Amino acid sequence: MTVVTRFAPSPTGMLHVGGVRTALYSWLYARRMGGKFILRVEDTDRERSTDEAVRVILDGMAWLGLTADEGPFYQTQRFDRYRAVIAQMLAAGQAYHCYCTKEELEAVRAEQMARKEKPRYPGACRHGREPRAGVQPVVRFRNPAEGAVVVEDLVHGAVTFQNTELDDLIIARSDGTPTYNFCVVVDDMDMGVTHVIRGDDHLNNTPRQMNMLIALGATPPTYAHVPMILGPDGAKLSKRHGAVSVLQYEEEGYLPDALLNYLVRLGWAHGDQEVFTREEMIAAFDIKDVNKAASAFNPEKLLWLNQQHMMRAAPAALVPHLRAHLRRIGLDSEDQPFLEGIIVAQRERAKTMKEMALNSRFFFVERVDIDPKAAAKHLAGGGRDMLAKVRERLAALPQWTAEGVHGVLNDLAAALGAGLGKVAQPLRVAVTGTAVSPPIDVTLALLGRERTLARIEAALSMPVGD
Repeated sequence: MTVVTRFAPSPTGMLHVGGVRTALYSWLYARRMGGKFILRVEDTDRERSTDEAVRVILDGMAWLGLTADEGPFYQTQRFDRYRAVIAQMLAAGQAYHCYCTKEELEAVRAEQMARKEKPRYPGACRHGREPRAGVQPVVRFRNPAEGAVVVEDLVHGAVTFQNTELDDLIIARSDGTPTYNFCVVVDDMDMGVTHVIRGDDHLNNTPRQMNMLIALGATPPTYAHVPMILGPDGAKLSKRHGAVSVLQYEEEGYLPDALLNYLVRLGWAHGDQEVFTREEMIAAFDIKDVNKAASAFNPEKLLWLNQQHMMRAAPAALVPHLRAHLRRIGLDSEDQPFLEGIIVAQRERAKTMKEMALNSRFFFVERVDIDPKAAAKHLAGGGRDMLAKVRERLAALPQWTAEGVHGVLNDLAAALGAGLGKVAQPLRVAVTGTAVSPPIDVTLALLGRERTLARIEAALSMPVGD
């Protein structure tokens, strides 16, 4: 049997971390088992579905690299198929028209709640009812009246539902449009889905969906309902916790592999390993190892993991991410070795690619704005004299390399009997504008001879109070 999983978001809101983790688990399991991963957009709720939400789903999945083997499929493009199956079920007596009005059902519901009973459809039309003038009927699935449905869930174990507790679900509205639970059933059947991995808020839908699949002669898939993600305070994850569009993480400078690494560990573990490459996740992941308990979202842990991935990635792999963030602040370069050099120089000092881009602005501008406090501390008095001596020696350097620069600064410090910081700090302020930068020899090697000397000249001509 070929494993087939699917990710089926509804475009009624943004794709956030809860949905991404579900997609990731489904993608990983399909990859681990050598199977197929399907992307399906469940857009039957036309009032709430938006084109913007669809775009975020597709762009988010592309940024994450969770490539689908098939799809995206759109439920709104499959209405003819749904109508055909409903007609088939009506003809077979597996479904029936219900002429109960909204007012009648609300009255029954109020009575049931007053008696402290579980609200449910009373079955008024289950055994046949004459059409009523002016009432457009809905179509209901004739759920079995006896027995039980056992969901052999890969996360929660066996969960039993009595059919007497399941009322007859509406599968087509009065305007003829099919409902979510019915479309899911037909799609999973038609697409050969073998494993449904989704949030445990869907667990109560599962017995009804299984009964419909059985009625249609299909074998229900294996289900795995994963627990929700909570905020750090234990409350339901909200925008203030991080329940934002996945693309916001891209805008904030997170790497897709870091976000996936973080999310896979929310409810799953592989020994004590914390940092995973994509290949390591595929090799180790098994949906059966996911915990039942909800996990708390920890922004600091995500930030730490992001830096770990920045440190471990090949510099060339990070260049597109750095370039994207540089462009957002009006900077760019097509010089691949130059950008890779910046990445190597800066990644120990930045936790996100956005931070790296902001910290690297001085590499790209024609002239730097020198911080007045740094100038007052390092370019006044003896600092200016030291900078002049550094400029003289650097100008005579035959080979402009990090090693060459390092040798010049060390030799000057030794000749003057001064610490390396006394030599390097005025230079750092002159060429970067601040007292903080990557190692000064690496920084100068990346800037090049001409820009370095021009910045030193500009700093020497700048008025600084003694």
